This record gives sequence, C-alpha cells and structure tokens, in this order.
Amino acid sequence: MTPVGPGETKERAVDEHREATAAGAAAVGRPRPPARETGRHPVSVRLDAERAASLQLRLADRVTAFAGSMPFVYLHILVFGAWMLFVERSPWPTLTLAVSLEAIFLSTFVMIGQNRQASFQQAKADHDFREQEQELKTNTELTRAIHVLTLELHEHLVDARPPDTTREA
Repeated sequence: MTPVGPGETKERAVDEHREATAAGAAAVGRPRPPARETGRHPVSVRLDAERAASLQLRLADRVTAFAGSMPFVYLHILVFGAWMLFVERSPWPTLTLAVSLEAIFLSTFVMIGQNRQASFQQAKADHDFREQEQELKTNTELTRAIHVLTLELHEHLVDARPPDTTREA
C-alpha cells in the first residue's frame, strides 16, 4: 500500500485500508488447527500423528520409554542379581557380554530419541519462523494503512481549517 498521491482518490486509499485491515483481522483471527484448542504446538501434533502411523517408531518409543524408567532399573537389578547368584558359577564373562550387547541396543534407542527431538525442534523452528514472518507482513500492512489514514486525516484537517484572518498584509 502506498500513500495517496496526486490524482489518486481518497476512496481508493480507504478501500486499500479496509482490505489491509480485513487481511490483518483474518491473519490474527484465522481459523487455527485443532492443536490450538488442545494447547499443543501444531508441529507436535503432526509429528505425533506421523509416529503413530509407523509400527517401528511406536515400538522404538515404547522401548525408549521403558528403558528410561525406574522399573527398567529394578528389573535389571533383579535379573543381574539372580544371574550372579543362581545361574552361573562364574557369571562375569557371560554377564559382561550380555550387558555390552544390551548397551549397544539401548544406545541405538537413545540416538533414535535424540534424532526425534532434533527433528521436532527443527520443524517447530521452521513453523514458528513462518508464523512470525506472516505476522510481520500483516503488521507492516497495517502500519502502512495507518500511515495513509493519518496523512488523509492531516490533509482533511488542514483543508478544513478556516483561513487565518488575524494576520495583516
């Protein structure tokens, strides 16, 4: 939107202002996805839906959730304790092998979780950037419309002022 120049009508500027105001209102009050109603970020809702659609990712989530819990720790205390006391006379070589293999798989699940978190953070940052750019564009349009109206108002007030009769020629 540009200021009203010579030969341009004030009606056009007012129409542009109305369009910009309507665009701004639409941008501010535009329909939101259901994620807004739940208080969750739209990216989080989208990624959760994608993960729910994949059996492998659901399984990885469950394993990671269990491996990061206290029941996992208690289970290992029981299993390793029973192994050392009741299963083998010399449990250390076999137990060391079992623990090493378990650590390899658990570290893989940790990396899957880290990749998931990094993916979420990037998608959220991209979404937030687009939203902020849209808000900046809307605010710029509204500021320009306010500027045009201010110029028109000033022009109208200057034209409506009675001639100064107190000065002598």
